[in-house]
Amino acid sequence: MTQHEYIFIAVSIILGLAITRLLHNMAMITRAHNRVIFHWASALWAFSILLYILQLWWVGWGLRSIEVWTFRDFIVLVFGSSCIYGAAEMALSAPEDGTVDMLKESQQLGRLSALSMLLYFLVGPYVNIVMYDNAVMPSLLVPSAGLLLMLLVIFLPTLFSLWSVLFGIYSLGVLALTV
Repeated sequence: MTQHEYIFIAVSIILGLAITRLLHNMAMITRAHNRVIFHWASALWAFSILLYILQLWWVGWGLRSIEVWTFRDFIVLVFGSSCIYGAAEMALSAPEDGTVDMLKESQQLGRLSALSMLLYFLVGPYVNIVMYDNAVMPSLLVPSAGLLLMLLVIFLPTLFSLWSVLFGIYSLGVLALTV
């Protein structure tokens, strides 16, 4: 077993749990559909989080070319996948009692999801600069746009619908750059 395979077992477990949480919450929302006020922005936000989960899994395969791993590399990847898990956990609220307004929930818990993504966007430059030895400026500029967007979600949650559209577009752009 290579170091990459060994390290990515831990990362894969966390990413698998993140997908599980998203799918579980979607199932709970579907089951309680008569008590849920659906909003497309919340669904788009959750879909964008799913894209990042899959993107990290995909990018992780490219890391197999790294022959010598440090404990710091391992911690950074586990931290990043844990942040994505946090974002997935807070992306959709599973209805418990009463009616759930998805947009209002996204304007509240969505801020925690955005905070998790903000922390995740700090991992990208490390992977690109330290592990892949990519150029510094592009490795900082692309995540900076994500950081700014997450700060807008956190501090201006009333515009969540707009931010979720921009987050979806940004997510597709990041996907285009990394796959």
